[in-house]
Amino acid sequence: MIAFAGNPLNRLSEKRPDTAWIAERLRDPASLILPVWRLQPFMTGGDAALQAGFLRPGAAESLAAPDAPCIFLGLEGARAMFARDISAAENPQHGGPLAGLGEFRELRGAAPLLPAKDLAILGQAKAMIDWHQRHGFCARCGAPSVAADAGYKRVCTVCGTEHFPRTDPAVIMLATQGDACLLGRNKNWPPDFYSALAGFLEPGESIEEAVCRELFEEAGVRAGAVRYYASQPWPFPSQLMIGCFAECESRDLVLDANEIAEAEWFTRERARALLAGALAGRRGPFSVAIAHHLIRAWIQE
Repeated sequence: MIAFAGNPLNRLSEKRPDTAWIAERLRDPASLILPVWRLQPFMTGGDAALQAGFLRPGAAESLAAPDAPCIFLGLEGARAMFARDISAAENPQHGGPLAGLGEFRELRGAAPLLPAKDLAILGQAKAMIDWHQRHGFCARCGAPSVAADAGYKRVCTVCGTEHFPRTDPAVIMLATQGDACLLGRNKNWPPDFYSALAGFLEPGESIEEAVCRELFEEAGVRAGAVRYYASQPWPFPSQLMIGCFAECESRDLVLDANEIAEAEWFTRERARALLAGALAGRRGPFSVAIAHHLIRAWIQE
């Protein structure tokens, strides 16, 4: 399974505007609430048995600011699950009601250690709270906005404009030509890290058009047939990565020096060694990234 996908919760979106129902679930001792501190979810179990650190109602509420968002994530069976932003607290794992119960961890680094179910739920929680922290003011008139619909809407306090969580679509594509695939290194990446090329969709552009444009802009290669593979929610902060394969006409490269530091064609043998960590001077994408799945699927074709 691709990391951050496969969220098992019933999101029950029709209940979000029902403030009485949400308040009742927040008081229900069977409900679970995930504290999130400065975009780091609470986790328990240590590296050997890491899991999402959901707590009973009342355990962390005193750490949250009065206007901090509390997100209804959904139902697991009959049990409601929430995420609460406690960023106003001062390092709560070192003092207060959560000290000694677990730790707040950066989600990207913890992802390979978490169960798939927990990772998908934590990705939802992190992306939603991140959105609230970035969108505290109305994009239309600039006035403050307030959370509504159990965290899935913000409403301007002056003009009443409603704002909803955003997801930014991005294409990530493994370019192939015969028995080789194209991997590159962004200028901002470590000097030995190679991955598939990627870029955001633009307004009025199809997935296929975005794949072809990005490959030509970044590497100077012309793509013909584009084939969809899979997608991945990527909560850093709120992308939907659309994974594709693209067959190219040639292997001639003209790199965009503003973005791409290096790029090269990898045979299946070299790509297999890259994913295994056995290629000297080169390392590939981590297993939680859809780029890893694209390369692995192409190797196995």
